Amino acid sequence: MRILLSGGSKSGKSGAAQDIVRKLAGDGPVYYWAAMEPVDREDDERIRNHLADRDGLGFITIERGRSLADEPPLPREASVLFDSVTALLANEMFGGGYDAGAPERALAELLALSAKCRNFVCVADEVFRDGAVFEETTESYRRGLAAICRGLAKEFDAAAEVSCGVIRIMKGRLPE
Repeated sequence: MRILLSGGSKSGKSGAAQDIVRKLAGDGPVYYWAAMEPVDREDDERIRNHLADRDGLGFITIERGRSLADEPPLPREASVLFDSVTALLANEMFGGGYDAGAPERALAELLALSAKCRNFVCVADEVFRDGAVFEETTESYRRGLAAICRGLAKEFDAAAEVSCGVIRIMKGRLPE
């Protein structure tokens, strides 16, 4: 099963995704694919918090924030929590100079990766819904992230929004 969870920053997406992927996995292996490449103390703190949140839950952590086509091999029975599309796009789009082709490539790589395992739960921030207008580079990132989320929602089995820890299903169903 492939699921997209989106929502605002600190809305409860990652916690919900952890619960969902563990339900889907049953006794199978669970992986936490961490895409954030920390650039400051705030990022370091977020990573520490995420590690603490999943401590003792049995996740095998993969840290790769770009070039998903070169991914480490995953067992077919793996259930993967990919956190996050937001970080992946930032890494791909700005990690070595501006790359306008990053959204299309990231979408293709996420779809390919999600097809290689039994379950794939993907998390994305909704930074494209506030109605504000930013400078062109930021706008291209926001448009790219929205396009990736639309592409994933179209292809995935389920899509849901998380707000204040409450999950609202937009497409399909989530495990009970």
